[in-house]
Amino acid sequence: MDVVAACRAFVAVSGHGSFTSGAAAAGIPQSVASRRIAALEEHFGARLFDRSSRAVRLTSFGQDMLPSARRLVDLADAMGDDAERARLRPLRVAVPEICPPRRLADLVVAARRQRIHLEVRPAGPSERARLCQTLEAGAGIVAVPEAGASWQVQLGLAARTPFPAPTVFLETLRSGRARTQARRRVLIQPEDDVAHLRDPLTRAGQSAGLVPAQVTVAPSLVDAAAAALGSPDLLLCSRQQAEDFGLHWCPLVGPRLLRGYDVAAGVREDLDQLSTVLYADIARCLGAPDVHPEPARVGTTGDPA
Repeated sequence: MDVVAACRAFVAVSGHGSFTSGAAAAGIPQSVASRRIAALEEHFGARLFDRSSRAVRLTSFGQDMLPSARRLVDLADAMGDDAERARLRPLRVAVPEICPPRRLADLVVAARRQRIHLEVRPAGPSERARLCQTLEAGAGIVAVPEAGASWQVQLGLAARTPFPAPTVFLETLRSGRARTQARRRVLIQPEDDVAHLRDPLTRAGQSAGLVPAQVTVAPSLVDAAAAALGSPDLLLCSRQQAEDFGLHWCPLVGPRLLRGYDVAAGVREDLDQLSTVLYADIARCLGAPDVHPEPARVGTTGDPA
């Protein structure tokens, strides 16, 4: 027996003094209301209504039970309202600050089509990790090494003038002996100020003979882009970012750097929605390919490198 449905019929009939009117108010046929109330009476072992006359009157037992029935119905209604609010409550997601606002807006629209209500919160790499750890965000697109990444974004160098070759090597940035030209810097934006990107680039710069100041972290993406737009300095960035700033982009060789991103979420359902249903939409925000990368193979003798 559905106790809530039976109590709803009980409350409606008692309020209208009629099985016909009460059933109509409850949105059910009179026969259904009669069966539910009869089942409730059988469950409690006593009559709720006196049916000896044309008018439907509560028995003394029914009068005593009516307040509890009303509380149960009200509680069920409140629970339904809470469930609806919970379904509509947005999932707060920490996303990289580098994601263009228009692409983030497209992501939110795509999520709503899937009945997922996103609230994006742009932040830097360390802040995104903190927001997930403190549960201030229900999920986050966090920076990870490429080996464990769901999304990968190739990085290269961007400049205000075209590159003379299809790829660029750090060795070409060394100053000549005459040192008549200012040293060109490679500027690392805050999004790439993470150990698995910053450290390999710094070591490669040292090996290529660059001075320490030639590989440096910029205070912000705007500062780094402004330097690349107004000087010979180079911005370490994705192709998408270079296009957004109107810069010429060239892949970097030695080291080959890839931004890696994965989802961190406290609830498995949120993780699955972001990493599967919205995978391609998130990829467009990050400037990554919108297809899942091939899973890493375990190397065996004879496998190609």
